[in-house]
Amino acid sequence: MRQIESRGLWVTVAAVVLAFGFGCGSSEKPQPIAFGAEGNRLLAYETQAPWAVQTVIERFSQDPSGWDINGQICFVPDGSGRFVAGEDTGQPNPPAGYGFFQLSGRRVGELAAARIGKLTPTYQEARSQPEPYGCGFLSDGRLLTTDVGNQSSGDPTGQLMIWFPPFDRDTVRYCKLDVAIGTAGGIYVDPQDRVYVASARATAGVFLFEPPYPTSDEASGGCGRVDATGAPLADQVQQQTFISANPNSPTPNAVAASGRDTIYVSSVFNGVISEYDLDGEFLRRILEPPSDESLGPIPFSTGSPMGIAVDRAGRVFYADLGIRVSGSGIGPGRLAGSYRMIEFMDGEPQPPLTLASGLAFPDGAGIME
Repeated sequence: MRQIESRGLWVTVAAVVLAFGFGCGSSEKPQPIAFGAEGNRLLAYETQAPWAVQTVIERFSQDPSGWDINGQICFVPDGSGRFVAGEDTGQPNPPAGYGFFQLSGRRVGELAAARIGKLTPTYQEARSQPEPYGCGFLSDGRLLTTDVGNQSSGDPTGQLMIWFPPFDRDTVRYCKLDVAIGTAGGIYVDPQDRVYVASARATAGVFLFEPPYPTSDEASGGCGRVDATGAPLADQVQQQTFISANPNSPTPNAVAASGRDTIYVSSVFNGVISEYDLDGEFLRRILEPPSDESLGPIPFSTGSPMGIAVDRAGRVFYADLGIRVSGSGIGPGRLAGSYRMIEFMDGEPQPPLTLASGLAFPDGAGIME
């Protein structure tokens, strides 16, 4: 594995077009690039040998031009290289939110990113600082995000929000769809704009939200209520429990499509990624600890999967949070996380390949095709 450090500045639209190779007549087929949030940084991973790794956005404490990044990474589906990720630089002043970034370059080692907008909501009262996490785009360009809320105890205060473009500014309008999700996590938006949200605590499971959704932050757009913070709240939302927490997924943390009309759900607590059909029925585990570890204490040799992402070839990338048991309890170990990939042979998952190890709190994943 090669390690490459890089930090980029804003580039013009023309440079972005050239950097991604559009219209340049190149016969080389670009490979997907995997992304992961780790230690407040954004890392990019090659998805083929020699598996290079690049720091695309450095944490603010190490680079005054950097940003503190966390959570799921979601690219705008238009191929522009714009993406959303949790961004909480300097919190609580300014408050945590979601950064809107422009990526340039087409290969790991040549990438650069610049923040071009910030989406900042209000948060429900919680016992810890706000933690933005999930994201996903509807087919018309509206954005969904989650924040965790109370993480391990207390009332469920995680939120699901819908944001209205444009996003390339520091004041973006939004409407809250739910303000009482227990440890809200990753988001998956299916082709019919149904929204799946992982919830790891309280009434844990995977929740399904269905359209129509508000079209603005006003009553005329279906957002006529306000929450306890005075922020706009949807008049009504169609919601149901799609998957209840179960022995395969006791702590659902993230959701992703497999590309085969099934979905994957990660669960940090038991080190499992499970596959479910579109009725929410369990099919199999594509990742689990070896049998001699499954009943023993963590850490698991296969990791503690939190964020997950799937490329068009069906490979699964996951952020291993590096859960450890210590005298103070259970939690991420110091530099104990990793970023891994699962390939399939004849439809069967193979042992995960580690792309990077010694990571600090790697919690999110994303793919740019």
